[in-house]
Amino acid sequence: MIPDDPVMLLSYVNTQLRDFYPDFAGFCAEKGIDPEAVTEKLRSIDYEYDSRLNRFV
Repeated sequence: MIPDDPVMLLSYVNTQLRDFYPDFAGFCAEKGIDPEAVTEKLRSIDYEYDSRLNRFV
């Protein structure tokens, strides 16, 4: 289960990406979550995925 609150979600996703996953697509596939849903929720607090950094900034 991933956090519903956008700020908590940001922290969770970026920590997972930093510690365990080489890219966002791999994270979403392994966790079984919709990448668009995560992206939209984080976009609501003005964060976008940066593939070069492998994190939402």
